[in-house]
Amino acid sequence: MTAYAKADREDLTPADTRALSRLVASIKKETFRTMMTRRTGLGRELEMALGEVLDHVRGGTDLPRRIVDDPAAGRIVALRKRLRLSRQKFADRFGLDVRALQEWEQGRRVPDRAARVLLTVIDREPEAVVRALGEGGGDGRTDRSFAS
Repeated sequence: MTAYAKADREDLTPADTRALSRLVASIKKETFRTMMTRRTGLGRELEMALGEVLDHVRGGTDLPRRIVDDPAAGRIVALRKRLRLSRQKFADRFGLDVRALQEWEQGRRVPDRAARVLLTVIDREPEAVVRALGEGGGDGRTDRSFAS
């Protein structure tokens, strides 16, 4: 069985929900049968976590989540165009690798979590990023750069 994160319980198909229910029931049954005397803290924690996920899928509880931003290629292109910057100037101004930016915009790569956070800040407060990086932008010309 392949397991992967879904953005929201509404994204789960009825088949996904049934498969998850069977998995949790199977784990609980196996845990009860074979680990009654050998249960570890990790095993109990895993069983509890799977129960919480199942409860969430069934609509019984909301699990905490934080949505950073949609890393879709079109949104990255739109952000850069809204700021009226070429790919090279955008990368220079915000301390990004121009090749990575190109691949994000063309959908060949997805920005990692840190890059998505940076893109979110650029989208909402681009001048805050410029100020944080110093007048030289992200090209390493400031004396307090982590990049050196």
